[in-house]
Amino acid sequence: MAAGSPAGGEIRPYHIIVFGASGFTGRFVVEEVARACPAGPGGTLRWAIAGRSRDRLEKVLLQAAQALSKPELRSVEVIVADVAQPESLAIMCKQGVVVLNCVGPYRFYGEPVVKACIENGAHYIDICGEPQFLEGMQLKYHSKAQEKRVYVIGSCGFDSIPADMGILYTRDQFKGTLTAVESFLTVSTGPEGGCGHEATWQSAIFGFADSASLRSLRKKFGHKPLPVVGAPIKKRGALFYSKEIQQYSIPFMGSDPSVVRRTQRCMHQEHQQAPVQYAAYVGIGGVFSVAKTFFAGLMFWLMTKFSIGRSLLIQFPEVFSFGLFSKAGPSKKQMEGTSFCLSFFGEGYSNGRDPSQGKPDAAITTQIKGPGIFFSTTFAPLKPCIKTLGGVYTPGSAFARTTLIERLNKHGVQKRRSLPASHVIQSITHTSNFVVYFCGSYCFRLSYSRLFGASFE
Repeated sequence: MAAGSPAGGEIRPYHIIVFGASGFTGRFVVEEVARACPAGPGGTLRWAIAGRSRDRLEKVLLQAAQALSKPELRSVEVIVADVAQPESLAIMCKQGVVVLNCVGPYRFYGEPVVKACIENGAHYIDICGEPQFLEGMQLKYHSKAQEKRVYVIGSCGFDSIPADMGILYTRDQFKGTLTAVESFLTVSTGPEGGCGHEATWQSAIFGFADSASLRSLRKKFGHKPLPVVGAPIKKRGALFYSKEIQQYSIPFMGSDPSVVRRTQRCMHQEHQQAPVQYAAYVGIGGVFSVAKTFFAGLMFWLMTKFSIGRSLLIQFPEVFSFGLFSKAGPSKKQMEGTSFCLSFFGEGYSNGRDPSQGKPDAAITTQIKGPGIFFSTTFAPLKPCIKTLGGVYTPGSAFARTTLIERLNKHGVQKRRSLPASHVIQSITHTSNFVVYFCGSYCFRLSYSRLFGASFE
């Protein structure tokens, strides 16, 4: 049965290929894709899994079949492919409309997959939270992807769908001109606590160690600074007490600021929209948490500067992260007990007000809540809304004008409005679970409608 057509028009056997299906991330992806299969036309969704070891891949299918009581999963196609063997990646990419890349850290293993997808006409999606890789792929492959009419869309995970789509959602709800947004992330864990997988830990280690390369990379774009609309966003320190969330906070070290900035540049250049200034923070709790964070952060920063320090960090993630990361990754109980809240505090100018005149006179607060900051996930890939047929994009720039948020809202959205605040003319609070089923750092939960030209109604 033919599955769908990529940009080139030829029919391919699979809508989706999950690459890296036997890894920690991939195992969850396989189960979630299997759950999504009935969503396709006629109850079918053609997909395959790929990775280095056929035996391990077949074991993943067996485990998924037992966990979901779907014995038919054992007949899902297995494709052997390895990032170290370009010819195997080419064979894999020629068989699928979209490749979901779960193999990280992406700075080491991502580029061969991106390259193979572009050269062989398969659209590419990943859950990368590494700014250097994401921006590097844009610099190196954007024009090539446009030529091939292939979409390369990274960071479709916790980094950074909640932040990227959350900014766009906040802007759409604002009655006037939204000029600045601050986001605050808070995380709650259950009695089992919580932890992340070592791949994320390694990404952070090498990201900090190689931060100078990221600054050098950004200069190669030759971008002019984005225009500042309205009053400049307020500056915060490296540590401060946030009245908004009533706990101490620090700057968010993930890829959200990078991804949001790229989205805002794209929206400004392609759609002539005024860019929104953005700053991201994470709540760390009370005084005891501040002391622990300071000590751990200082130790982490110093150790990343030396190769022996990096080796120790990689070898003993649980020790040096104080249990926040481990080689085994989170247990199911930890996944089930973890939740997050991402709050956006925006300000701007009400309808009829000139943003170049005076201070902001309106404010808005939106909120995204969901389970499993590191774990339980979803993604609803739609036909991208960007003008060009292909290229390297962020989730926000690709899916801003699609029904992504509306479709995710069907999974339990809750909204409420607060009473107007006394110090502003307009103050609206939306509490929205539009990414309760977000595509988080470790697996995809797929909800299909139109997937890059292939219809799944």
